[in-house]
Amino acid sequence: MRILVTNDDGIHAPGLEACARIARALSDDVWVVAPETDQSGVSHSLSLSDPLRLRQVEEKRFALKGTPTDCVIMAVRHILADHKPDLVLSGVNRGQNVAEDVGYSGTVAGAMEGTVLGIPSVALSQAYGFETKKAPPYDVAEHWGPQVIRTLLEEGIPPGIVVNVNFPNRPVHEVRGIAVTAQGRRDQDLLRIDGRADGRGNPYYWIAFEKRIFETVNGSDLHALDEGCISVTPLRLDMTDEPMMTRLAQVFAKPVVAHTPR
Repeated sequence: MRILVTNDDGIHAPGLEACARIARALSDDVWVVAPETDQSGVSHSLSLSDPLRLRQVEEKRFALKGTPTDCVIMAVRHILADHKPDLVLSGVNRGQNVAEDVGYSGTVAGAMEGTVLGIPSVALSQAYGFETKKAPPYDVAEHWGPQVIRTLLEEGIPPGIVVNVNFPNRPVHEVRGIAVTAQGRRDQDLLRIDGRADGRGNPYYWIAFEKRIFETVNGSDLHALDEGCISVTPLRLDMTDEPMMTRLAQVFAKPVVAHTPR
């Protein structure tokens, strides 16, 4: 089995090394193609106005000046064009990717691009807390990751589905199990703009989140991590809302009355 490993934290990220070790627990044919620099929060963006600069770091390991999506495309369509990967692993991200993070995350986007290209793909993220922020517990992802991925591969990942896996901020022996979850939703009142001033008194701003507890919904990815469980969330590439599509089809099927301009 040929495995492609990518991430959004960049080629030098400790989480990328953790992901490569997870991949090597599954196969001896592991390739790494990751961004040259940190691409956190770039979502599913493509580099269309800038050239892609590719640098070979060592055997089967490349750095690309581009996004995680660029990396997957470069790997599948160029580096491994003669034998495309059988699996894409994106991560292990420094920090959880749950709830609304899914829309922003370059880690999830790397796995999504693998899915777009017809390859079973899994996004892996490691949650951390205030006390573990400087050194997230990647050993949790490394210990549990191969087991989770083997189970997913044995079951089969259908076309058009990307699996988003998040590991809790717990020691390995305190993980309470694996929970299959839905994408959660945060309290959006936590989102705020943090305004500051530079040395000359000019204003600048950070997007920030308040540090306070809010109640999470049972069955969600947020709740699973709160409970110390590994969250496994299947996501669909097709974001069509079929009930709303049916309603709109009925509405727009009615005769259209032209309005005379005034």
